[in-house]
Amino acid sequence: MIPLFHRLRAFADSLTGQLVVILSTGIASASFVSLFLAERAHQHDFSRVELELVVTSTSDIATRFARDPEQTARLVADDHILGATQAKTEWRMNAPDPELGRLLTARLGEAARPQAMPIPQQQCFPNFDPNLRAAGITDSSLPDCWFIRFRDAHGIERNLTIYVGRLHWPSRSPLDPLYMTLIILASVVLSIMVARVTSLPLRRLTRAARAFSVTADPEPIQVGGPREVRVALETFNLMQQRVREGFRQRTQILAAVTHDLQTPLTRLRLRLEQVPDEALRQRLIDDLGAMQHLVSDGLELARSNDSREPVSLVDIDSLLSSLAEDAADVGHDVRFSKGCDVRAMVKPEAFTRCLNNLIDNAVKYAGSAELQSGVEGEELVIRVLDEGPGIPHDLIGEAFQPYRRLGNGSGKPPGTGIGLTIADAQARTFGAKVCLRNRPHGGLCAEIRMALPD
Repeated sequence: MIPLFHRLRAFADSLTGQLVVILSTGIASASFVSLFLAERAHQHDFSRVELELVVTSTSDIATRFARDPEQTARLVADDHILGATQAKTEWRMNAPDPELGRLLTARLGEAARPQAMPIPQQQCFPNFDPNLRAAGITDSSLPDCWFIRFRDAHGIERNLTIYVGRLHWPSRSPLDPLYMTLIILASVVLSIMVARVTSLPLRRLTRAARAFSVTADPEPIQVGGPREVRVALETFNLMQQRVREGFRQRTQILAAVTHDLQTPLTRLRLRLEQVPDEALRQRLIDDLGAMQHLVSDGLELARSNDSREPVSLVDIDSLLSSLAEDAADVGHDVRFSKGCDVRAMVKPEAFTRCLNNLIDNAVKYAGSAELQSGVEGEELVIRVLDEGPGIPHDLIGEAFQPYRRLGNGSGKPPGTGIGLTIADAQARTFGAKVCLRNRPHGGLCAEIRMALPD
């Protein structure tokens, strides 16, 4: 359940997830608003049909009055015309319907001065007995009634009751919960498709940036998509090319300087051998050796960020076991105590150099090292453990700075102070990172963390 929650949280935090939420909400809302407006339009049309029936009935009666007013008046008074009868004398036109009045005026003319008002069914059919009603007839089935007043063609005012069968508004399937659920699902699916297509150039850019971080010669990203995306991809390719050239030039300059220094340093050593004072000669030779080591480590640090080694699949436990055996062969107390049986995509030489630097650091400060590998969540973790003095918590962040040697209270430790820097740089060439933390019961834990292979 927790991994699923983390996946959903990561999806919601991504550009694709946010686009899905925005698009699905917008599409579903627009669909519901459209259905609501269509429903209101249908209701209005349905009511208009009923009014048209009233207008048609009124027009027919007005035509009869114009042709034979006496006979028509007698038929209306005797209720012999279905759908029309004489209005009750006590009714008053106190709340006319303006829309129906306009429709009647358009049909009968301005001279008729028609007015219309809906009448409650109880007033229109006062003698209806629900206990003696016909089969299937209820008060809800009674016709709708309107009080109509107009002047006929002879100028006589006529007051009529027009009633038409009630039109029942049918249930609408667009507002059905199942139909609404289908709209939401369709909106989500469409939003996912649009979001994936929209974020595809960004995912390509992300993959290219990740590839650039772990290799010196990545392939240029293919330029395509909308104009803004093409500009961003072209800019990234240009940046990638310039950074790569900068790394190469820096490495070449350092290599040239190191090579040029070898001759004068060798000549200087030969001359130091001729110093008659033995103690002074040895101190000078030691200083010269430290200088040569510093130059060599500086070149190594520059080359550590410019690894062109290809990535390959490596058995982590086998490599850790081999490194422990090699260290033991030269007299170091290094052991491999725990494995995880995982293969990972790394640069073997860079991975080995990273581990060797961490092992050397542990042996230098604690005299021994313990190697372990394991899986935590979606990460592969390789640990180099020691039982040394550790590092003060507030100085752990400075441990990876080049030429920063952290003492343990007894002076400066041996070395140039770039072992951890090189280890971290080598790890980054294959997408890993090095972390340091003090162990609860003393000692230091150096971890190499990388994503598990798919």
